Amino acid sequence: MGLITQILTLPAAPVRGTVWVLDQVLLTAEREYYDPEPVREELAALEQQLLDGSITSEEFDSREDELLDRLEWLEASQQRLRTDS
Repeated sequence: MGLITQILTLPAAPVRGTVWVLDQVLLTAEREYYDPEPVREELAALEQQLLDGSITSEEFDSREDELLDRLEWLEASQQRLRTDS
């Protein structure tokens, strides 16, 4: 039965291959979009700006809260991607 099934479904092989490739591209794009590393780099740069005196502590606190919220959301999304894969 396995050989007959493979022979009968052979014309659909390019479609299955294309679907697999598209799934891989989508998964890679999601991983890059939900990557928390750029937010961590932004947090480090923000701290350096505070230390340099180019921003006030109020600006730092406001922006840090936004970045930490985004980081938390990204890490939760990364976890969801790991469990879905």
